[in-house]
Amino acid sequence: MTTLADQRRLIDALQKMHAARVIETHISWVLLIGEYAYKIKKAIDLGFLNYLELSSRQYFCAEEVRLNRRTAPSLYLEVVSIGGSVDAPQFGVQPAIEYAVKMRRFADGALMDTCLQQGCIEPSHIDALAGSVARFHERAATVDVLTIYGNAETIRAAAMQNFEQLRTLLTDAADLQQVTALEQATMREWESRAALFASRRSAGRVRECHGDLHLGNIALIDDESVPFDCIEFSPALRWIDVMDEVAFTMMDLLHHGRIDFAWRYLNAYLEASGDYTGVGVLRFYLACRATVRAKVVAIRASQSGISDDARTRHLRGCRSHLTLAQRCLSDRRTALIITHGLPGSGKTTFAQYVIEQLGAVRIRSDVERKRLFGLSALAGSSNLHVDIYSKDATAQTYGRLQDLARALLEAGYPVVVDAAFLQREERALFGGLAHALGVPFVIATLEAAEQMLRERILGRRHDASEADVKVLEKLQAVQQPLTMQERKVALRFSTALRPQSRKNAQSWRRLLKFVYTLEFH
Repeated sequence: MTTLADQRRLIDALQKMHAARVIETHISWVLLIGEYAYKIKKAIDLGFLNYLELSSRQYFCAEEVRLNRRTAPSLYLEVVSIGGSVDAPQFGVQPAIEYAVKMRRFADGALMDTCLQQGCIEPSHIDALAGSVARFHERAATVDVLTIYGNAETIRAAAMQNFEQLRTLLTDAADLQQVTALEQATMREWESRAALFASRRSAGRVRECHGDLHLGNIALIDDESVPFDCIEFSPALRWIDVMDEVAFTMMDLLHHGRIDFAWRYLNAYLEASGDYTGVGVLRFYLACRATVRAKVVAIRASQSGISDDARTRHLRGCRSHLTLAQRCLSDRRTALIITHGLPGSGKTTFAQYVIEQLGAVRIRSDVERKRLFGLSALAGSSNLHVDIYSKDATAQTYGRLQDLARALLEAGYPVVVDAAFLQREERALFGGLAHALGVPFVIATLEAAEQMLRERILGRRHDASEADVKVLEKLQAVQQPLTMQERKVALRFSTALRPQSRKNAQSWRRLLKFVYTLEFH
């Protein structure tokens, strides 16, 4: 049997022969040789993975290539044998003494966490990543109901195990007290969502996911966000609720201080997937993912041979993740904000700003209307044998928006409904919902000069809205102005200016006050 000492000799020999740069992790070595990277798994048994036997390393190399080709086909090339001897190894030679995953190398500094710190990530990268992850989840295999993966008890056990392990890694009394409080809050959240975990599994939302989708496992290649390095060694960590996967990336963005990108990512994913019921379990998964990262850095802090500065830095990272987990569980601000305005008035742009600033979920009528009729957001409706903009279709659309808003508000999140709301009965429907649930209700009236409305409509590209100038003229004629009662809950914004501009500042301050003080109903 190959030992770690044998492998280290092999790595040293390959490094010298190929002038390779070596990156070592706790479970593998990666050798950077020219335009390729060769990943060799360590002959270790950590309980949750076992690479002791050469046959198991060969198998998991093949699994790594198979699974990662789902999201990064251009990176993962093949499994290569390493023959010869540990002191004179050769790639591609049999009989094999070792195996490696051969990958195409990408540029240093291409990892998304590094790019984020350097200010290289744009909103378009976030949108594209969310869309690609949604498509990946749609194609991913659905869990076999006969397995235990993704059931409520399995989810509970995994969450509680994190706290057991943290207690063995931390010694400070304040840290242990925080762990206990977080454990209790996590358990309460699990209990309140146990039925939803089960229903989502039955609905096919537990799938063969990436499993480790934090920012360090996403590379920016040719301006495209490419997830790689998924979990191949543990099916239990890979067969998870898709919202668990979304939560990992979102949590990492939150921890990096990019609240705007975190909520942009979530909303772009929801718009692409339609999986709004997943928001009901989001809070739990955000907290769990933050707790897992706290555990990982606590493990690093406990390792022998590290400097005091490194240990202090890792402990600080552990505590910040624990604090984030607690905040994710306790933050329950609710408000219902509806937009109000003609086509081209800037409703969607305004709603995007709100969700990024407040941490809210947006529901967009143009997207949900098309989803009701089996269309993608950017698909045209002219070839359908039904008018999706008829009075009945519009009533169905607003009914769908109301159902979604109710579920999201009950899950404890602010909701922005991006729709025209030009008719009083439409506005009354949502005002009544807010009243019934006891949450603040705000009508955000978006205003722009008619010439600007027309210019925006004519300049639209790649947008879910199909409204043209004729539609604008028709709606101008039939719109119903706000009543005196509605004006009491309405805030006016000029979309010729930025939401935070001086002219809009007073309305924006009032909006924040409504959401954060819950004083306005």
